[in-house]
Amino acid sequence: MSILSGKNILLGVTAGIAAYKTAFLTRLLVKAGAEVKVVMTPAATEFITPLTLSVLAKNPVYVNFTNEHESEERWHSHVDLGLWADYMLIAPATANTLAKMRNGMADNLLVATYLSAKCPVFVAPTMDLDMYLHPSTQNNIDVLKSYDNIIIPPEVGELASGLEGPGRMAEPEAIIAYMEKHISQDLPLNDKKVLITAGPTYEAIDPVRYIGNHSSGKMGFELARQAVNMGAQVTLITGPTNQDCSFTSINRIDVVSAEEMYKAVFAHYDNADIVIAAAAVADYKPVEKATQKIKKKSLEMQLKLTKTRDILKEMGKEKRNQFLMGFALETQDEIKNAQKKIAAKNLDAIVLNSLNDEGAGFQYDTNKIKIIDSDDQITAFSLRSKKEVAKDIFDFILNKIP
Repeated sequence: MSILSGKNILLGVTAGIAAYKTAFLTRLLVKAGAEVKVVMTPAATEFITPLTLSVLAKNPVYVNFTNEHESEERWHSHVDLGLWADYMLIAPATANTLAKMRNGMADNLLVATYLSAKCPVFVAPTMDLDMYLHPSTQNNIDVLKSYDNIIIPPEVGELASGLEGPGRMAEPEAIIAYMEKHISQDLPLNDKKVLITAGPTYEAIDPVRYIGNHSSGKMGFELARQAVNMGAQVTLITGPTNQDCSFTSINRIDVVSAEEMYKAVFAHYDNADIVIAAAAVADYKPVEKATQKIKKKSLEMQLKLTKTRDILKEMGKEKRNQFLMGFALETQDEIKNAQKKIAAKNLDAIVLNSLNDEGAGFQYDTNKIKIIDSDDQITAFSLRSKKEVAKDIFDFILNKIP
């Protein structure tokens, strides 16, 4: 599980002998779940081929401002590349490139892209011992730090010249670990464990039929993505859904029935710091499930139902230090019914949806919510994308937890 999962990483490669390590670095970034694009200086192509990195990154590699092949796009926009990236990593960063970055000398695509980037920039220097220790290099590094670049310290060891000392580019695994640690420590949900339920549950009538609802799971999945982006360790327990989760860092558990969801929830509940029950769990299930498909024999069929276990209520009973938030989808007396659920289920807050609001509820990409806390304070939000709603929900939670 990596905080880099789902992130756009722009890898800058310069002309140092350590450029050969970028094949391993690119592979590790992709394995961590990142989308990787590579920008190389022209001289770097003498140490490792663009083809190698393109195959590993599964994206084109950019070297020059223009493309010599008329069949391809002629202009490579350093601005677009800089804006695309969530993080930029320049590894290896030679003494020459450090000096250009410090002074804004945009005579190649890599430095021009660096100057256009709005994202955090990680820099992994590499050079021989005397070059690294030279006052000009140390001054360049200090100035780059003052520009808010994050310097990944070089390792001490044998250098290409045969000398021993600092100057070796950090190993790819160490670079990944450094980035993950640095990114995580500044995120508001760092070290928090978040448990989210999503989607519907299906209660089997026979092997081909079930009782269910129209929940798509979109809201729960957006909540899971937002939690990861804020640094949390996320477990997502989802009923049947077509939603895809691009973050490999999310511990996704697929279930079908309410009973399966109940068991999955309580396998993880005790360790959770924040729990959001966004799933639309079936309230009833058939008393008996037919082992074979039920054949049509008459105009009517009676189906005897029994209540499913109330997962949210059970979580409220077992709550210790968790922040527990539920969801309520109502059609009448919305606020009153939601407030009753807060008390009955020992919730810290509830997210209220109304089917009377156009663009809210099941299946939509948008939602319109009210959040009601245990003190009956109501915070209302306008119609927004579910991605924005997920952020609103976590901003609310962050104001409520220590």
